[in-house]
Amino acid sequence: MTGTPAERPVTVLVVDDEAPLRRILERLLVRDGYRVISAGDGETAYQLLASEQADAILLDINLPAMSGLALYLAIINRWPTLEGRIALMSGDADTEDVAAWIEHHHCVVLRKPFDVKDVVRWVADVIRFRDRRTSNG
Repeated sequence: MTGTPAERPVTVLVVDDEAPLRRILERLLVRDGYRVISAGDGETAYQLLASEQADAILLDINLPAMSGLALYLAIINRWPTLEGRIALMSGDADTEDVAAWIEHHHCVVLRKPFDVKDVVRWVADVIRFRDRRTSNG
């Protein structure tokens, strides 16, 4: 996953206010060869993205202060190339308001509780698609 020494490692940003879940995702992704950065709130995640280049983002919808939905919009507004590389994580993505928002923005949703294999598979798919687009110009 990390590529040749001249390439920077593939980086995944995990944003979730639940520290135990963040740690589980971090361990799984690191074990699969990814570099992981993480944040427990939207403001910290946004600041991290200003200084760190993420290749994929796992984003909880329910965050303190700034919702994951607001953060998603802020991210794609400032870094439009990240659109399509952000998966929302939520246990309540089926509420009417959230479902309408997701349908409008065509976001991938990983519903909690999720199988961690699905998360790892999604990240791998995003990276493969990114690499394919890069190699095709």
